[in-house]
Amino acid sequence: MATRIVLNTISYHGKGAIEHIVPELTSRGYGKALVCTDPDLIRFGVVSKVTDLLDKAAFSYEVYSDIKANPTIENVKSGVAAFQNSGADCIIAIGGGSAMDTAKAVGIIVNNPEFADVRSLEGVAPTKKHAVFTIAVPTTAGTAAEVTINYVITDVEKKRKFVCVDANDIPEVAVVDPDMMSSMPKGLTAATGMDALTHAIEGYITKGACEISDMFHLEAIRLISQHLRGAVENTPEGREGMALGQYIAGMGFSNVGLGIVHSMAHGLSALYDTPHGVACAILLPTGLEYNADYTGERYRAVGKAMGVEGIDQMSLEEARAATIAAVKQLSADVGIPADLKEIVKPEDVRFLAESAFADACCPGNPRDTSVEEIEALYKSLM
Repeated sequence: MATRIVLNTISYHGKGAIEHIVPELTSRGYGKALVCTDPDLIRFGVVSKVTDLLDKAAFSYEVYSDIKANPTIENVKSGVAAFQNSGADCIIAIGGGSAMDTAKAVGIIVNNPEFADVRSLEGVAPTKKHAVFTIAVPTTAGTAAEVTINYVITDVEKKRKFVCVDANDIPEVAVVDPDMMSSMPKGLTAATGMDALTHAIEGYITKGACEISDMFHLEAIRLISQHLRGAVENTPEGREGMALGQYIAGMGFSNVGLGIVHSMAHGLSALYDTPHGVACAILLPTGLEYNADYTGERYRAVGKAMGVEGIDQMSLEEARAATIAAVKQLSADVGIPADLKEIVKPEDVRFLAESAFADACCPGNPRDTSVEEIEALYKSLM
């Protein structure tokens, strides 16, 4: 079976990468950008690192920042209107998954107006035109939305998130500059970092995994395990390593899918506004335990990439247990809660399980599941 790999046309990595934004725009003949971001990044001066470059070059732009942490259908509709009213011909997405996912949906709808009903983009939408030219500038080391063909939108009315998968939404240019991530507080750094680890591990064990994605995921696991603790302490090496590790994880999972940890996490964010990375980090060890018998030797490879000593000499059961223990330890070291007791209400568990089972990430899980089994997993963490 042929394997399809979709990546950015161009990506820039490392300190000073944002210096390439203006040349990329002007060399292509663009004249005005809609800067898609969120209010906190404006308030904390993160966006100005990019807009100062635009001002210096006299490159015209307008800012759209009506975006929630878990972006909604209304955020997308308002963004489409903002783009159309601004006279912009390109987008610069600055932020974490919320800003970049919103920008993807906006860019798709502008160039494919027949999908103006945002819900029509759920799943694999048959769009015909690539999204508006977009440069994505991540400010968190976690979602890798700058390199994926996925985006997630919250349907407030139905209290659910829906995943959109479309090769036409990937930003043409990704600018991954660790300096744009240096102002992230410890809690956000930890949560987004564990999201990246979840991407890498779920992508490695998903049913759709292939040789190319395996290469990306194992290297991402190594980099994240080595650098997340340092990133939480805001060391330059930690920030640089996480910026690269989360991007490489995105190169993989975007093309092969994820599993039930993500499908379960989406429901928590939609219903309780739980930060996505926190939800993934809490659920990951339980998801790994649930899937262990359906993954062959893959947990051994994950543990080896995480630096688990002596794992090659362990039995398969020992290797799996040691790998899960290493994930739990990393999560604890960066301050992630261990359970859902403070998040989930018992009366919501059935709804959450039904939402997770219907989520686009669920079919990729290595173990076939059911609403009842997912319900039991939620309850085990309460």
